[in-house]
Amino acid sequence: MKPIRVAVHGALGKMGQTLVNALCRETEMQIVGATDIKATEDYLPLPDGSGTVPLSSDLEHILTTCKPEVVVDFSTANAVMPLVRLATERGVSLVIGTTGLSADDTKEIDRQAKARGVGVVIAPNFALGAVLMIHLAKIAGKYLEHVEIIELHHERKLDAPSGTALATAKAMAQARGKPFATPQQGKKSDSRGEQVEGITIHSVRLPGLLAHQEVILGGEGQTLSIRHDTSGRECYMPGVMLAIKEVVKRKGVTYGLDILLGLEKA
Repeated sequence: MKPIRVAVHGALGKMGQTLVNALCRETEMQIVGATDIKATEDYLPLPDGSGTVPLSSDLEHILTTCKPEVVVDFSTANAVMPLVRLATERGVSLVIGTTGLSADDTKEIDRQAKARGVGVVIAPNFALGAVLMIHLAKIAGKYLEHVEIIELHHERKLDAPSGTALATAKAMAQARGKPFATPQQGKKSDSRGEQVEGITIHSVRLPGLLAHQEVILGGEGQTLSIRHDTSGRECYMPGVMLAIKEVVKRKGVTYGLDILLGLEKA
C-alpha cells in the first residue's frame, strides 16, 4: 500500500514542527509539502535528514504542485476556512487541530466536505489522555450535578475558554441529558468564569504552562477530580496519525477523536 501523502499547514509553528518530525517516522505516511504564513524559503529541510519538501506561504501553490491526499492544519482559526475551500475543491481531506472554530464554521466545513466527497476530522484535542478525560467526565456527570472546569495553558494561547474545555462541558451536558446545578452567584458573577451548559469554566494563561485541564465534580460531602496534564507536544501525535489514517476513509466532518477510538459507544 502506498503511503498517504500529507501536507502540513502551519509547519513552522511549534505544533507544526512536532508534526513534521512525527511524519518523518511514519512508514504509512509521506510528508510532501508544507505551508506557513511566515515562510521565507522555498524548501523545508526534514529533521531526519532525508531531504527537503516544498515550503510556501501560498497554500494553493502547495496543493497544486505537491498533490497531497491530506492536509493537517495547526494554524489559526482565521486561516481554516480559506484552507477548507481550497482543499475541498481539490478533493483533499483535512485533519484540523486548530481551535476557536464556531458551530457555524463546523457546519459550513461539513457542507463543503460532503459536496466534494472528502473527509474532515476536527478535534479540540488530539491527546489520547485528554479524550479519555472527557469520556470519564461524561460518565461522572450523570451522577454528580455540580461541576466546574479549570483549564490552564501557556500565555500565547489566544482562545479562552479552550476548545477542550468547551467540548468537555458540552459533552457532559449531552450525556447527562439535563442541566447541571448552577451555584448561587453574587453581584460580581462575571469574575466566576464563563458559564457553558451550567458549568463554570475558569481559564488560566501563564508562562511555564503547556496544556492542563481539571474537571471537578461535587456532591454532598465529596468531590471527584479528573485531570489531564500535557508535558510535551509529542502527546498529540498518536491521535493525529490515527486521524490521518481514518480521514481518507470518510466523507463529511467527524468531530472528536472519541469517535475514531470508538468511545462514543462505550
